[in-house]
Amino acid sequence: MTASFIREITSLANETVKMVRSLHLRKDREASGLFLAEGLKIATEAMQLGYAPQVLMFGPDATAHPLLQQLARHTSEQGGEVIQVTRDILEKVSRRDNPQMVVAIFHQFYRELSSLQPDDATCWVALQAVRDPGNLGTIVRTADAAGCGGVILVGDCCDAFSVEAVRATMGSIFATPIYRATVSEFISWRAHWPGAVIGTLLSATEDFRTAPYRAPNLILMGNEQQGLPAELANLCDVNVKIPMRGRADSLNLSIATGVMIYAAT
Repeated sequence: MTASFIREITSLANETVKMVRSLHLRKDREASGLFLAEGLKIATEAMQLGYAPQVLMFGPDATAHPLLQQLARHTSEQGGEVIQVTRDILEKVSRRDNPQMVVAIFHQFYRELSSLQPDDATCWVALQAVRDPGNLGTIVRTADAAGCGGVILVGDCCDAFSVEAVRATMGSIFATPIYRATVSEFISWRAHWPGAVIGTLLSATEDFRTAPYRAPNLILMGNEQQGLPAELANLCDVNVKIPMRGRADSLNLSIATGVMIYAAT
């Protein structure tokens, strides 16, 4: 693919390459307000949902793909930078030996909790202090698949726009609204929730299948290690348990959240 708006970079010392590599660090993502998404499929889905890359990098093996040509034109028309790079550069910016042939840089798009409209969906998800980006990304993907309205990050959570989290969403990061709130902001906001708020606790006695769901349902999940703290569990209309019938005494957070999402939708 040749076009006047495409430039070529072959040096790892290039400033744009350094900037893209820096997005693996949370402090640099927060400072720039940018994040990295890997793969032509994800970048194309973002374009279809109205997002344009600030920077689009691609390797020589992708040049003939018609979707890349469309994405490159779209990026340029929206004021983004289109760059062809070497495979070595792609390996360095992806930190993978077998990198995707397309890497795109986007502006982050966290939303304010005050902008959430509960009646836009029958189910929403709130996560308190989630730590694992793979769990978070998988939950965002599951919420998208189930038609949830969005995911709320409560308190000190991992970054939804980390490379690992975005990778785990498989593109759903662009389709699922992500909200952020402090614990105190969430507590104040929850007082006006019009539907049921359902928490999960190992000590609960109510089975998740018989809980009094009432749309719009808000599923509130705790941290991977400690679970839901008392101050948030007390906010719930009901706390439920997912029965453990084997030797395992708990489920992975993303699996447990998926079970709850589909029970509430």
